[in-house]
Amino acid sequence: MRQLFSFPNPVNEVSARLVAGGVVLMSVAALAFQLEWLVPVIALGFIARVATGPTLSILGQLVTRVITPRLPAAAKPVPGPPKRFAQGIGAVFSLTSAALLLVFDADLAGWLVLAVLVLAATLEAVFAFCLGCQIFALLTRAGLIPDSVCEACNDIRARTEANLRNAGPA
Repeated sequence: MRQLFSFPNPVNEVSARLVAGGVVLMSVAALAFQLEWLVPVIALGFIARVATGPTLSILGQLVTRVITPRLPAAAKPVPGPPKRFAQGIGAVFSLTSAALLLVFDADLAGWLVLAVLVLAATLEAVFAFCLGCQIFALLTRAGLIPDSVCEACNDIRARTEANLRNAGPA
């Protein structure tokens, strides 16, 4: 049994992209209809996913238990630590947006921060380009994140072999 406050490793990239799509939909709705109350809801989702992966996230549960299993797409395992880092960045941006909107009454700044979050989540959902994962890789190369945090990130041969095993016959 998985511990409550753990993050999955590896992560199914199909599910990660669908969660990002959910974040895009909620954030675009908040922006389009000026739903300030929705921004803290988005932030709570990010906090839940950073702390527990999909375990305490309503969106994470919907995606991993209902949507992903019904898709014809094969699972694509990717390292978990960069995805957790990306969720952390999403938490920072959504919390910043919520604070600007609800505490500091800085609406323009709050909506702009949320718009940046929409851009990053759209890159993940549509193009499988995880901006947070790229930042994680840069910080690891710079020595600010120890290699031991994500050994799978550093072993390209192991990742390639795992992807080939999961892909099955062509």
